Amino acid sequence: MSPTSSVTIESFLKGILCLAVAMLVLLFPGLSGTQSNAASCLKIGLPEDPRTLNIWLASDRNSRNILSQIYQPLYTRDPDTLKLVPWLAEQEPVFDAETLSYTVRIKPSKWSDGSELTSEDVAFTGRVIKDFRVPRLASRWNFIKRIETPDKHTVRFYLKEPKAIFLSRTLTTPIVQKKEWIKIVEKARGTEKPLIKLLNHKIEKPVGSGPFILKEWRQGCYLFLQKNKYFFGTGRRISGRILGPYIDSIIFKIYGTSDAAILALKKGSIDMFWWRIQAGYLQDLKTQKDIQIFSNEKSGLYYIGFNVRKPPFNDVNLRRAVATLIDKDFIISRILQGLAIKMNSIVPPGNQFWYCPEVPRYAEGLNREERIKKAYEILRKAGYTWQLPPVNGQGKVVKGKGIRLPNGQPMEKFTILTPPADYDPLRAMAGMIIQEWLGMVGIPASAKPMAIGSLIQQVKGRRQFDSFILGYGRLDIDPDWVRNFFHSSNDKPRGWNMSGYKNPDFDRIAEESASILDREKRRKLIWEMQKMILQDVPYIPLYNPRLIEAVRKDKFSGWVGTLGGIGNIWSFCEVRLN
Repeated sequence: MSPTSSVTIESFLKGILCLAVAMLVLLFPGLSGTQSNAASCLKIGLPEDPRTLNIWLASDRNSRNILSQIYQPLYTRDPDTLKLVPWLAEQEPVFDAETLSYTVRIKPSKWSDGSELTSEDVAFTGRVIKDFRVPRLASRWNFIKRIETPDKHTVRFYLKEPKAIFLSRTLTTPIVQKKEWIKIVEKARGTEKPLIKLLNHKIEKPVGSGPFILKEWRQGCYLFLQKNKYFFGTGRRISGRILGPYIDSIIFKIYGTSDAAILALKKGSIDMFWWRIQAGYLQDLKTQKDIQIFSNEKSGLYYIGFNVRKPPFNDVNLRRAVATLIDKDFIISRILQGLAIKMNSIVPPGNQFWYCPEVPRYAEGLNREERIKKAYEILRKAGYTWQLPPVNGQGKVVKGKGIRLPNGQPMEKFTILTPPADYDPLRAMAGMIIQEWLGMVGIPASAKPMAIGSLIQQVKGRRQFDSFILGYGRLDIDPDWVRNFFHSSNDKPRGWNMSGYKNPDFDRIAEESASILDREKRRKLIWEMQKMILQDVPYIPLYNPRLIEAVRKDKFSGWVGTLGGIGNIWSFCEVRLN
């Protein structure tokens, strides 16, 4: 027997064993020390195990999905309006301009072990993040001067300076239990590398305040979550919704491939696959009478970026010409099969409050020949010349050759870096078609697929590139990232300003947007920032893939769609047996 056959059989037998164990958990819950009604157990497929249950380390999607049912924030976003609403908090925070402080009252709540959730837990969470400078979270808390707890239901935050993201990001941080973490934190403090010690601590049964608690995890097989009888939201009306959960448990089954998960969904072995459904599966799923398809916009941005630090893309005229040549409608209809939203600004249109519809739109509605003529005119006026111009003396479009920069030097061939086709075929194909469009006017571009880790290192670490196509699939609703992506202070190795964009006017407005507390005034600034970026085009936004998700509708209903899909806390607090 070959080694390959041996591995295949071993994987097959492991899958059979996992399925058998999962069925035993559902049919005879006492075997695992749980008490659950199998009929109201929601079965969800995941593509792989979560990488960790340590909330400080969790950055992968599967870990965050699981932990979002366990750890909860003070405030969360309404699924319809996207406005922040009190969650663990009792009401809106009270601002004191004189002391630059916010006071938050906490709902009477308990942890999943039955102990009381207090202001000390909130203060402890913030202090851990600040003291250890926890990655991904430290920037939300580093402007907090001190945290006070006047009583067990009140917490007061004193800020060093006004910060707009305090409400939208600091107060949406998941809260941890002090009792669970205090010894872990104290032990980590006494080590040579306290942050590494904290991040590497293995958590097996996290104590949370969410609608579910983890009862069992068999890696490679399943995770079993049971309804938290102490969940503060049960029976409460929040944002007009009376919360459950109305199911007894969730079993997350691990599938190695999308093929296996989709087959399980069709057969009814799972009720939902918590992953984006690829276009290749969609038509088949639409024919299944017991399957419901959801289509929601992501909070995402997929774009082509330029290195504006050096020729040729230090010339804004060339960047505008490229933007003119790129037909986003073609990319969406032909490459993405219509399963995407056209991006005109860098903020997705689904983020309605912050999205600016008044940005420059290059060559919108023009056909290919008209785009070439317009791009040619932009470049000709900027001093570019050709051995053979893409528009001849009779005004007809021909294939341009031998383009020269305004200084008379030939434009050297440059590279458009893209992820490889096995990682993201859509971005790889987009790079190839953009290469062809640029070639029509004589611009010597070449698309080059590169392993995603190497691509990011080349662009963000070494900063040795011409242009690239990347994307963000889970941008925060608060658009402070616009400031981070393009502020000149972040133009440094591993900094967020990957293009090297520098504009003093943008920096000034961006800094003001970060400190202004009036939401309407801040929106005007964010809109102005979007206009500047689309005027200067260090990035050209291309598209935002629609998030296609599928569930069984013959057993459960109540899914809540929002920006980012149906996999959200509202869904799991409202889904119920039909």
